[in-house]
Amino acid sequence: MPSKETVNPASLPRPSGFAHGTKVGDTVYLAGQTALDADMNIVAGGIVEQFKQAFGNVLTTLREAGGEPNDLVDVTIYLTDVDDYLANGREIGRLWREMAGSEYPAMAGIGITRLWQPEALIEIKGVAVIGSGSAR
Repeated sequence: MPSKETVNPASLPRPSGFAHGTKVGDTVYLAGQTALDADMNIVAGGIVEQFKQAFGNVLTTLREAGGEPNDLVDVTIYLTDVDDYLANGREIGRLWREMAGSEYPAMAGIGITRLWQPEALIEIKGVAVIGSGSAR
């Protein structure tokens, strides 16, 4: 049975009551990330900037665990304003491709009432299997 390893990158805010990631064997469970910067502030500027920060936080944890963006197999995006996300979809898609490439994992986008930080517009969580994307 593979052991469980907690993954908390030093470059992300120190977690309290959760882990940024949990690695079991080659599978990495990536905690929901909002657009918190290293100073524990939600980045300013709207959904596009918040997507970039939140997804960057997810990828930072994945890389700390030994994975790469193309190892993502499942991503869930929680949104406080689905219409705003859709209106900015072209730019968000461009950022995704810039940050993670053009192959997409299984995904879900879910509209919600609010997130942990009231000013957060988006939260992204995922699952990755290390090495699964390297055969492409």
